[in-house]
Amino acid sequence: MVILITGVSSGLGKEMATRLAKDGHKVYGTVRRVVPPIEGVTYLYADVLDDGAIKHAFKKLMQEEGRIDVFINNAGIGIAGPLEFCSVPDVQRQMDVNFMGMVRWLSHVIPVMRKQGSGRIICISSIAGRMGLPFQGAYSASKFATTGYCEALRLELRSSGVRVILIEPGDFATSFVVNRSSVHSDAIAAAYPSYDHSMDEVEQSEYHGLKPVYLAEKISEIVHKKNPSNRYVVATFTQAISVYIKRLLPERVFSWILYKYFEL
Repeated sequence: MVILITGVSSGLGKEMATRLAKDGHKVYGTVRRVVPPIEGVTYLYADVLDDGAIKHAFKKLMQEEGRIDVFINNAGIGIAGPLEFCSVPDVQRQMDVNFMGMVRWLSHVIPVMRKQGSGRIICISSIAGRMGLPFQGAYSASKFATTGYCEALRLELRSSGVRVILIEPGDFATSFVVNRSSVHSDAIAAAYPSYDHSMDEVEQSEYHGLKPVYLAEKISEIVHKKNPSNRYVVATFTQAISVYIKRLLPERVFSWILYKYFEL
């Protein structure tokens, strides 16, 4: 199969590209800069914010392969901070990379797959797209948007032979923690005294999260699965169960649990 993955320079994207290439697929991965090669993976240089670069990269793939069987939207960033102190440009960038970056790529992928009458669109969302997480509200919003878009797209493409699959990871031990942009100031510390402690706890959870290879193995299974589910939660037991508890409990009760968990 011909597989395109966005954001393969590190972390989850790198592990997915490595695994799928080992599986024998023709794998293309997008990067923004020169990075060490991954055996069996062809790099396409394109930033998710650059419409022209995306168009050029996708055109190159189609010229070389003539089709695309699987698209995995993985590229993303995180911006942390109390929403009151997250600037409009910060929130715009968060949405532009995580949500509009996906939309930009899919504007090219969807017509090709629909005409083929086949294909799988796999979008990496997050359990943060199921619940608004304090001090990560902009990130949660970008993932809620991803989820809503994919749910609608799944219905629109249902009769075309194209499957749309959501992956909702929990915490994984990747460079995402180091690369996350966080806002800090004396004013924030005064207004939200629990902010620093809460983010320290979040980061420790991420540092000790699942290994990226675990998600790569799951993606490999989904790619080969004849009838994949519409969505998969890939997380530790505690994080996975929180998703299902949210569906069962009254909203006020679940909000209280989050309030206590983050020691707000």
